[in-house]
This record gives sequence, C-alpha cells and structure tokens, in this order.
Amino acid sequence: MIINKVSEELYSKAVGYIPGGVNSPVRAFRSVGLCPHFIKSGQGSHIVDEDGNDFIDYVCSWGPLILGHANPEVLDAISRTMRDGTSFGAPTRREIDMAELISELVPSIEMVRLVSSGTEATMSAIRLARGYTGREKIVKFSGCYHGHSDGLLAKAGSGAATFSIPDSLGAPKSLVEQTIVLPYNDLEGVRECFQSMPGQIAAIIVEPIAGNMGVVKPLAGFLEGLRDICSSNGSLLIFDEVISGFRVALGGAQELYGVIPDLTCLGKIIGGGLPVGAFGGPRKIMEFLAPVGGVYQAGTLSGNPLAVSAGLATLRILKRDNPYPSLEEKSSRLTRGLAEILSRKSLKNTVNRLGSLFSVFFDMESVTNYEEAIKADKSRFNTFFAKMLDQGIYLAPSAFEAWFVSTAHSDQDIDYTLNCAERSL
Repeated sequence: MIINKVSEELYSKAVGYIPGGVNSPVRAFRSVGLCPHFIKSGQGSHIVDEDGNDFIDYVCSWGPLILGHANPEVLDAISRTMRDGTSFGAPTRREIDMAELISELVPSIEMVRLVSSGTEATMSAIRLARGYTGREKIVKFSGCYHGHSDGLLAKAGSGAATFSIPDSLGAPKSLVEQTIVLPYNDLEGVRECFQSMPGQIAAIIVEPIAGNMGVVKPLAGFLEGLRDICSSNGSLLIFDEVISGFRVALGGAQELYGVIPDLTCLGKIIGGGLPVGAFGGPRKIMEFLAPVGGVYQAGTLSGNPLAVSAGLATLRILKRDNPYPSLEEKSSRLTRGLAEILSRKSLKNTVNRLGSLFSVFFDMESVTNYEEAIKADKSRFNTFFAKMLDQGIYLAPSAFEAWFVSTAHSDQDIDYTLNCAERSL
C-alpha cells in the first residue's frame, strides 16, 4: 500500500506558490483524480518519492531517459563539464561535436541549430519555413502536440477543417487562424486542403509517430503522401521528432520509414535528461537563419555546456551499443503480455506500440487518429492507473500519454509489471 503523506503536504504547500502546484500541467495528476507524488531520486528503471515509495518508472521523464535514471556515463560527462563552468553565452567545442553527431545520425540534417526546448524547436522551425517559402499558413494534425507556442495551440473548429480556433486563452485568434488542423492519417483531407489553398501553405508539421494522443502509428503511405504533397506544392515537410528522435531508431522515424522531411525538430533524448532542443535540415534552408539569413532566432542558454555534454554522452552510447534490438524485445514482451491479460479477461483493448514507445487504449479495437483515441475509456484507465501506482508501477498520469521503456528496465521489472497488471485488471 502506497503512503503519500509527505507528497500531499508538499502539494498543499506548492499550490500556494506555483499555479496548480506544478510547473507542467499533467504533473498535477488531475486527469487521474489523485495527488501527485513528489520524486526525490531515480536510479536505473526506478524512482523513489519523498515518502520513500519505490516505483518502476515508465515515464522516464516523458521520454528523454532512454538509458534510465542516473546513467553513470551521462552523470560523469555532466560532472566533468560542470567543473569547467555552467554557461558562457559564447560558442563551445561541444556544440560543434553535437551538431556533427546529429548531422551524422539523422538522415535529413546537414545543419542544426540548438535551442533549449522542444517548443522552441518547433516554433523556430515554423518561422524558418515561413521565411523560406514566403507563405504564412501551416497544416498540423489534431492530437499531435508540438509545444505551447501560440500558433500551434489550435484546435479544429466546428464546420470546415480549415477553420481553427485557439485551444488556450491568450493565444491570438488572428495567429491561430493561420494554422489548419486536419485529422491524422487522413491523406485525402490533406490533398483537398492544398487544392483549396494553392500557393498559401508554408509547411506541414507532423509527429511521424504520434505520441501525445497515446501512441498512434502512421498508416501505410501517409508519411510518403505528405512528402509528395509538400514537394508538389513548394511547401516544407517538418517532422516533429522530439519524442521519436533516437527513440524508435538511431535516425528516428525518418530512418525507420525512409521518408525524408525538409526540417526535423528534436528534443528529449538529445539532452540526456537536461533541457535541450534542436531543429535542422539542409544547408540551403538552414542558412536562412540569422546571422547568415533574415530569419531571426536566438537564445541565451542555447547549446549550454551541461545539456550538450549529457546529450553527447547519451547519443554516443546509443551509437556504440545499439540497444534498439534489446529495447524492441523488452517492449514487445511487455505489450504482448498486457494484450494477453486484457484478452483473457475479455476486456476490449488496443495496444499501439512502435519500438520502446507504446500505449494502451481501453474499450477500443483500433486507434488511428485523435478522434478515435478520445473515445477510449478514460475512467477504466484511471482505475487501472491507481491500482498500478499502488503496487509500485509509475505510469504517465493520463490515458493519452505514452509509456517508455529504457535500457535499464530488466526482465524482472517486466515480469513484476505484468503481475501487477494481472491483479489490477
């Protein structure tokens, strides 16, 4: 039985100083109706909260910790760098090393600009796309989250899919109206949109593997179709690989599917657990950025030494050790076991997985887009979440977030998780 006394006291104090008591909304556990656990430490596949409860962690800091918590090589890289200073606001050798390694590993990237978050990366890539094409309109897909910049906080309005309204107070309607929201995996809808707005669309931005409506894979031909549409219409294709980058393959989803975007946004894993983001593409596009070109983007802590050293250590380990076959085997065993338990208990479900990234949808036989994802039984997930948490399994506190498996998760972790799932279900 989990005791949450200290976390409850901390949360009561936090709400007096921090809106909602948290610095990112989903951490508040409101969607699952519980009090959040305040985490004290992490090691390998486990985290420990302020009450001393030990959990097997499938959040992994929302994806960055593909090597698990407190990886010794990553910590050593941070420690060595920290002794030289934390930030200079000037170029460092490590930034070149990081840019060179990303360009080597990610098929679409010749040049890269480092920033401090995934939100910065997508926001800047869209500005660059607009500057490069001289157009203003952007196409995104419902259920795909690209950070909280104003123009991307758009939801489809009632009626035509080409009319968008703000998804947040404070997001200007005039800006959001430049964002066209279409259903994920609906290639015909994209074609119709481009036909109705010839010469107006600067770019399509898409999660090549959606990870923010639960995990939803692209249907056969969807990404290839987006590539063809953009190429035929003089628009840029932007892959938001903040989640999928280095997670599903060393070269991300674009390596896995063989579809090359014009711009790629990265984050999470390239910081090794520290705040970082990046966007990159071919030289002819990237040199539209200041100080070479006229598209302005800047950041005081962009490419800061600590984040870059943690990210470099992580990427070098991934390149050296090639953990992807092992991650595939572990993740497959876990999801196969979950699906078998659900089936045995006659609980209708679908488990969507790609590599070490997956999610479970209750009472759904298939989920290929946001409109289907939101029909999943959230109350059943909430009950499942609470029962798993009570047995020491830490899942994302939302039915629409991904589970992440790391290299640190052991066979024993997976066996225990499946035993807990059996009891919970």
